[in-house]
Parts: sequence; C-alpha cells; structure tokens
Amino acid sequence: MNIILLEKINKLGALGDQVSVKAGFGRNYLIPHGKALPATKANVKMFEERRAELEADAAKSLTAATARAETLNGKEVVIVRKAGDEGRMFGSVTNSDVAEALNAAGAQVEKREVRMPEGAIRELGEYDINLHLHTDVNATVKILVEAE
Repeated sequence: MNIILLEKINKLGALGDQVSVKAGFGRNYLIPHGKALPATKANVKMFEERRAELEADAAKSLTAATARAETLNGKEVVIVRKAGDEGRMFGSVTNSDVAEALNAAGAQVEKREVRMPEGAIRELGEYDINLHLHTDVNATVKILVEAE
C-alpha cells in the first residue's frame, strides 16, 4: 500500500514522503490516526496544496517539544513505595506512576511519553527515565524510588 506521510515517523520517513507499507499498518494505524493518506492522485494534489501548512504545524510542534524538553531535562522526582527489608518493593513503579509523579511536580507529561525499555521498576534506588516528547526530541528525568 502506497501512502503519503503527514508527519515524520521514525524508521519510515519524513513529512511528504511517499512510502510503501503493509496494508494492515497503513489501513489500521497510520490512516485512522491522521499520520498518513493513501497515495491517490487526488490526495497527492491536496497534500501539495497543504504542504506549507503541514510543515508549519510540524515546526511548531517541534519547538514546543524542545521547550518542554529543556524544562524537563535533569528534573528529579521522588516516588515513595512500601518495601521490604532487602530493598524489594511490594509492587512496582510503572510508566503511569512516573507520569503521575511528574504531573504532580508541575510538568505536563503523558503516560505514552514515558519510555521504560527494561520494564517496571521493582527495586528501590535512583533511575534515569527517558521521555519521548517528539520524533526528534527526548528528555531525561531522574526518579528516586524510596521506601515508605
């Protein structure tokens, strides 16, 4: 399936690129989420007419994400959990817990922006958590998990 990308997507292409993807990925994810259009003659013509507007929106979202990253980089947040004597927690700290703690500290972070590739945190300690704010913008925050 040939599509026109309406925004930059990692490992796929940039705004305006015409790429070929599997039909299910295009039909079930990219097109319904407004990230792409089918590459028909009418859609190509419509895209070329709207290209300047889409590029301006992309630049605006990039500058907003960069500004958010500057405020979030290096921020420290403490999360308190019940734990046993050996430093093992009863439960875990997930990406939604990190997002709630950052929001309580005054930052605006969504759960889907928190990246925890090793999975949930299950031990007390200090962790660096990556936030994926935009396709080109990442930030790092420090999470301190302490016992109650």
